[in-house]
Amino acid sequence: NCDDQLVSSLPQSSFSSSSELSSSHSPGFARLNRREGAGGWSPLVSNKYQWLQIDLGERTEITAVATQGGYGSSDWVTSYHLMFSDSGRNWKQYRQEESIWAFSGNTNADSVVYYKLQHSIKARFLRFVPLDWNPNGRIGMRIEVYGCTYRSEVVGFDGKSCLIYTLNKKLINALKDVISLKFKTMQSDGILLHREGQNGDHITMELTKGKLSLLINLGDTKTHPSNAQINVTLGSLLDDQHWHSVLIEHFNNQVNFTVDKHTHHFHAKGEFSYLDLDYELSFGGIPVPGKSGTLSRRNFHGCFENIYYNGVNIIELARKH
Repeated sequence: NCDDQLVSSLPQSSFSSSSELSSSHSPGFARLNRREGAGGWSPLVSNKYQWLQIDLGERTEITAVATQGGYGSSDWVTSYHLMFSDSGRNWKQYRQEESIWAFSGNTNADSVVYYKLQHSIKARFLRFVPLDWNPNGRIGMRIEVYGCTYRSEVVGFDGKSCLIYTLNKKLINALKDVISLKFKTMQSDGILLHREGQNGDHITMELTKGKLSLLINLGDTKTHPSNAQINVTLGSLLDDQHWHSVLIEHFNNQVNFTVDKHTHHFHAKGEFSYLDLDYELSFGGIPVPGKSGTLSRRNFHGCFENIYYNGVNIIELARKH
């Protein structure tokens, strides 16, 4: 039920804009169905360089948006872009169907056009950017945003640290593993995840030149002479200081590797279901330098959010211990 109204209760200071036509057209009057001031926000000049911004006060899950024109006027927006940010400086555009999404806006001043987002946004700041408006009027907007509190556990890495999780042997299912996390960084290289085995077997997830690689090494070439190593790379420009989600699912020797919304399915050759791995998983780097000769020694520098291993919340465990 993540559909609370988020804008109606915000203070005036949470609203800002590129410009305003007058003090009675200021962004604080841009609340849905309200008639204060001139009945909505209008910028000084109607062009494609204008925007209306809200600060939700904390990172929030946003599931829907709604727009309206200026009350009792001929001012409304017929299409717009939506941008979001955690900092209010580094912006990302809402995308759908692999492209920047243009939302259909209003056809009059007072009807409400509601849009349920295909995938929710997690952000603190939201920015409406008008693209087109009533040719017989100017840009005019009243808005509402719907969503709920976004609960997350975040941990920062400084390039010298890592988080080590020792698995509970009773809970281990050798045939199934699911690891999920989000990360953001400005560094183009770094080790996100590593799990070492007894005979040189290991699984490593590493950021290299802004791309994410999953390396599975079956180590013992006598037992697995052919294609003992698998390296799958996904994504690009992942060092853009925005959150990116990662999911690794391993069932028997079928592996699904997902970065954001792109998934690579593959079969690990050899006896991958019996990979001889330690009961230890490290996030953010390799704890003992020099354990695996082929790896770069660059630990991760940035943030992880909501690390889960087979349903266990790793960051919450780290805080408790």
